[in-house]
Amino acid sequence: AMPRHAQQFRDHDINPCIAETDASRKCMDDNNYNKDMCTAYFLKYKSCRRFWHDIMMQRRRNGVKPEMPSAEERKKMLESMG
Repeated sequence: AMPRHAQQFRDHDINPCIAETDASRKCMDDNNYNKDMCTAYFLKYKSCRRFWHDIMMQRRRNGVKPEMPSAEERKKMLESMG
């Protein structure tokens, strides 16, 4: 079994940026770990993290549980934003 934190990291309900993480990692693999080739992927990942972190802080302030919306809920939120 994976260590608990690694499991959480792969849990879509806990980590909203798995797709961005995987895309960055694949880019690095495909480009022989040349970071410059993957800047766009890193930026996407960063903005994903920032976006959901802000949502979490907002929910925390408002006492909404869970602080991180589930994968299903996030999908609906993003769709409603266009």
